[in-house]
Amino acid sequence: MTFSSLHEEDPQPGVPPLTTRVAAIADEHGMALCGGNGMGFLNLETNLRATGFATSDDMRRGPVTFISHSGSAFAALAFNDRGIGFNLVVSSGQEIVTTMDAYMRYALALPSTRVLALLLETVREPDGFVAALGRAAEAGVPVVALKVGRTESSKAMVTAHSGALAGEHGAYEAVFDAFGVHEVRSLDEMADTMELFSSPRRVTRVGGGIASVHDSGGERALFTDLAADEGVPFAAIGEATRARLADALDPGLEAANPLDAWGTGIDADRIFHDAFLAFADDPQVAALAFVVDLTRQGEPYDEGYLGVADDVWNATDVPFCVVSNLASAVALDEATILRDAGIPVLEGTVPGLRALGHLLDDAAWRSRDAVRLASSPSDDVRLRWAARLSSGRSFDPSESFALLSDFGIPVVASRVADDAAGALAAADEIGFPVALKTAAPGAEHKSDLGGVHLGIADVTALTSGYADLSARLGPHVSVSAMAPAGVEVALGIVRDRTFGPLVLVAAGGVLVEVLHDRRLAMPPLDRAGALRLVDGLAIRPILAGVRGAPPADLHALADAIVRLSVLAAELGERIDALDVNPLIVSAEGCVAVDALVVPRA
Repeated sequence: MTFSSLHEEDPQPGVPPLTTRVAAIADEHGMALCGGNGMGFLNLETNLRATGFATSDDMRRGPVTFISHSGSAFAALAFNDRGIGFNLVVSSGQEIVTTMDAYMRYALALPSTRVLALLLETVREPDGFVAALGRAAEAGVPVVALKVGRTESSKAMVTAHSGALAGEHGAYEAVFDAFGVHEVRSLDEMADTMELFSSPRRVTRVGGGIASVHDSGGERALFTDLAADEGVPFAAIGEATRARLADALDPGLEAANPLDAWGTGIDADRIFHDAFLAFADDPQVAALAFVVDLTRQGEPYDEGYLGVADDVWNATDVPFCVVSNLASAVALDEATILRDAGIPVLEGTVPGLRALGHLLDDAAWRSRDAVRLASSPSDDVRLRWAARLSSGRSFDPSESFALLSDFGIPVVASRVADDAAGALAAADEIGFPVALKTAAPGAEHKSDLGGVHLGIADVTALTSGYADLSARLGPHVSVSAMAPAGVEVALGIVRDRTFGPLVLVAAGGVLVEVLHDRRLAMPPLDRAGALRLVDGLAIRPILAGVRGAPPADLHALADAIVRLSVLAAELGERIDALDVNPLIVSAEGCVAVDALVVPRA
């Protein structure tokens, strides 16, 4: 059953809203309900159509399921003129009974489903949604997602830096990465990615790049620039491939990838064909793109670009597509000829490149090794900290460090003190130089309060520093060993209101809120997953060593991230936020020099 609108202008006082009443009736009687505020559904698999408007009898059936929270996007894609074929299209609306994950499970049970595409505003059943993504990953069905609302102001999930930094969309990024979901940013990109994944051909040469053939030097340069912008790699072709290209090309043309194959125009079809076959035999070429303006040719099908594309498609088994640089230049009748032959036609340089990037990413994600979980701490340690977190009492710096240390994360030696004598005793035990920081309750961001004195070298400086902090911020302080110089990184556990505990890695120190350079992941992680997070940071080149600085110990950093992810998996449900900022990463390893733990209320 579908409801296109469930709206009540003036509900009676004390009477539940209409949506609540309808949902209760449906639940009581075991009814599936599509909507309200939706356009219904088109089940082309069974030829069942439940919509409020007429639909064409000749809609193309195919391998794509599209589930949308937007009714207009539902209609736009369902009635596209590019021949994308669907087995199921759903406008799920408000989902007052049946939520997106239920449609996903239904689609994944259909043998015809090869692509699952989602336009989502929110996730109403997180456990079911994550489980459905897991089923899609196991079945090898690519999931393409357009999440709207990603630029909404970050929500203050917790008081810690990491919570404000993560924002709502960061959680979706983490979930999408965990299950290999291909996030797109526009309907055009979604349509091109749908079409490319509709082809049964998948990348088998993992780690390779694309090879493209063009009929224009200028458009080849444009394609090269935009590929760099989008991070889509070109294959590094071998010398044997270059030699074959040189033999095929007109004199004066460069045997390279990407390839401008248009010379005199004489025997052009053979040159294009031979170039593609040379690329297809190169082990570094993962996919082929024929990048031309697909304007009307007016030539017989077996001549010109249509004939070249068809010949290459039939002569190779590498993923192959035609990319038109300008979407509005595509001659739809001629594009239909290619599509009817099974050849994807991508409309526009940028969405086409992004679709090719998703094709490469799909192979890379599926080649990942299974996550090798790190060992958990002993039951005694886990149960002790679970009880402590459940108490709800705030953590002082020494307890925060102790929690990290028990889960294997390196920390500086640190002591707390409530008076000058205690601070002096702590420094004597640790050894100068030391760092002196306020430990006042509620002082989450100490540097913002002027609550940090670094590099204290002797008793006189310590006495003076303590007098300053105690007068302004209270008597409670922490005394810590100074860490070696290195790169400041922030680690954290954040609680997303939909998906729960997530691990955060970010640029640290004062940069944590300035650069917004962060990556998030679902716990737990292994070392490979931790290194991928680090590789995604803008500060990654700094960790490699700049201006004579030695490279940072990335394995030590990855191990700290792994151990934090174990903590998140074991105790994350009892934590509102955990900040390690900064973690100093140097050539000698890494060490946490400040930590904040906020138990869940």
